[in-house]
Amino acid sequence: MANFSFDIVSEYDKAEMNNVFDQAQREIQSRYDFKGTPAALEWLNSDKSGIKVIGNGEWQIDAILDIFRKKLASREQSQKVLDITKEAVAANLKTTKEVPFIQGLNQDKAKKITKLIRDELPKVKTQIQGDAVRVTSSSKDELQSAMQLVRSTDFEFPVNFTNFR
Repeated sequence: MANFSFDIVSEYDKAEMNNVFDQAQREIQSRYDFKGTPAALEWLNSDKSGIKVIGNGEWQIDAILDIFRKKLASREQSQKVLDITKEAVAANLKTTKEVPFIQGLNQDKAKKITKLIRDELPKVKTQIQGDAVRVTSSSKDELQSAMQLVRSTDFEFPVNFTNFR
């Protein structure tokens, strides 16, 4: 009997994030209400693991983040990838906010996923492997049920499926 499997990971598509960033930046530059203000979007660091939002105040930061979220949605990317827990810093008549992207499953997140699948689908086996959860079963239908279950559950972090076998 064949065993089928897939991995559950928490990642974001870097190429899509690049596209979202470029589209959001273009919209910020063309918006009339942002003319003459320090409104801008920058990469957090050279490996593009987040964004730095620059604006006149908290209201402008929120408006720019709203633009970024809309661009994420239009490119079918999860908004849960944005870690907006850091506070905005005001200095020299402008406000900046660092928004790193959430990536990787830590032990707690992985345990939430495995517990959910074990409780709902006892025939499906789960195993935590580093920053991924391997899900195995002898039936493809059970694996699809597990995928639907994970998709329908509202986690506070993004989940993706990879490595189908």
